[in-house]
Amino acid sequence: MNRRKFLQTSSALLASGAATAAPAGGRPNILILFADQYRLDCLGANGNRLIKTPNLDRLASGAANFSNAYVQAAVCVPSRISYLTGRYPHSHKNRVNYTPCDSREVMIQRMLRDNGYQTGSVGKLHFYPPTDEQARSTGFDRVYLDDGVQSTDPYSDYVRWRKEHDPKPDVSIYTPARNIPPGKNPFHSDVDYEFTPTHWTGMQTVKLLREFCASPKPFFLHSSFFKPHSPLVVSPPYDTMYDDADIPLPKLATLEEIRKLPLPVQKQIERAALYQIDRTRLEWMYRGYYGGISMVDHEMGQILDELERSGKAENTIVVFATDHGDQLGEHGLQGKNVLFEASVHIPMMVRFPNHVVAGKYSQLIGAVDLLPTLLEFCGVPVSDHVQGQSFASLIAGNADRYTPREAVYCENIIPEVFAPPASKGKSSYHPFVPGQGVEGILHPDAKMIRTKRWKLNYYPTCDGELYDLENDPGETRNLWSDAGTADVLRDLKGTLLNWLITADQNDQIAERWLV
Repeated sequence: MNRRKFLQTSSALLASGAATAAPAGGRPNILILFADQYRLDCLGANGNRLIKTPNLDRLASGAANFSNAYVQAAVCVPSRISYLTGRYPHSHKNRVNYTPCDSREVMIQRMLRDNGYQTGSVGKLHFYPPTDEQARSTGFDRVYLDDGVQSTDPYSDYVRWRKEHDPKPDVSIYTPARNIPPGKNPFHSDVDYEFTPTHWTGMQTVKLLREFCASPKPFFLHSSFFKPHSPLVVSPPYDTMYDDADIPLPKLATLEEIRKLPLPVQKQIERAALYQIDRTRLEWMYRGYYGGISMVDHEMGQILDELERSGKAENTIVVFATDHGDQLGEHGLQGKNVLFEASVHIPMMVRFPNHVVAGKYSQLIGAVDLLPTLLEFCGVPVSDHVQGQSFASLIAGNADRYTPREAVYCENIIPEVFAPPASKGKSSYHPFVPGQGVEGILHPDAKMIRTKRWKLNYYPTCDGELYDLENDPGETRNLWSDAGTADVLRDLKGTLLNWLITADQNDQIAERWLV
């Protein structure tokens, strides 16, 4: 090691402090409880008085519960890879679903395995190819897969298990039952609950958790549920749990309002035409979504109970998070793929008994910040290539050592949403023409910056969106062209540009270049 390298390494170790020192009692375990497409407002602990989430509410009572956490991509795979690498989508380059991750990207499971951890994953990973071998190549020792998409069924451990155990294995888990009486939940499923992917994920997680807890080695266990992601089919008793609930519904967007949005957003909304949906149908969609959440909550409760029985709960960091939210009719959309709050503003909790001060935290947090936080608590050094910012000191009672973020960022590129081949008659799934783009959109990408008050969504060659979230939390008044906010727009554009230029500086200015 030469003198320059020695000084760089020594300075990094001194600066990280607790990040390099193993906690008293040995390195903690990590249990990730992940749900897919979970809205911020769908937790009792976050103020929803209708939804039944007793187990996640129990977790929240002893956890740091973040009210301003944001994902770095508004769709599954890019967001998940940002969690696992601590890096932004434009850096790890997983920009759309069903694309392989760059093999040079190092994920948290490998970082921890290289530091003596047992590593395991149960449920949805959404890697490509969607195989056990691919998952293991990223650093997982034990893998039980179910991505919840019919095209990945040949690789699903759940599908194989169900064929062996369910007396009705041919009943679809993806579609509602037939002949549902009028006035009853149109998303009722004839699959018995004990054979659903949700129950299988919980059951398999409990089994693997029990095995990991029997070992003296610390563990990293990633348990990922497909629900409440659509399809919204739910099995008894969850299909009737919210039949009598008067769930507040979002205001329907008009075509006139939609046509005022930037062209990429217009095309995304018009593709599904949910803005024309019948209100009764929308109410049942919410009931199905709520039912799926209560299913997940039940299974997460079983996992937390097993952790308590193991005696390892006191030395286990438990994280609850999601890859993005769901519009559920807001702005005329279901799903995500946009930068509205319902898609990118997500629930996140971190519990670590005797280390994390429980309570509500309103600071801006990015999903990329979770990885360096966990590594700091585990005493594992953080690579220079990680772009997130640890918030360990914030939630450990040392807020004076934490520098709050001034902004969080999100990225969105989904070419297929602009020209679906079924409706356009295209032979190519991504009819992108270099230099011309996709049907009038030069480059179907967007960048978001969100500060305490403002949000800017920037689209190349299109008008953008600027919202004053303090005075317009529903994002109904786009101030992009408002003369009174011209200075705000200019400043946000400058901050966004600075982020894009500097985010990759540790990749681009390599140590081997320094002389």
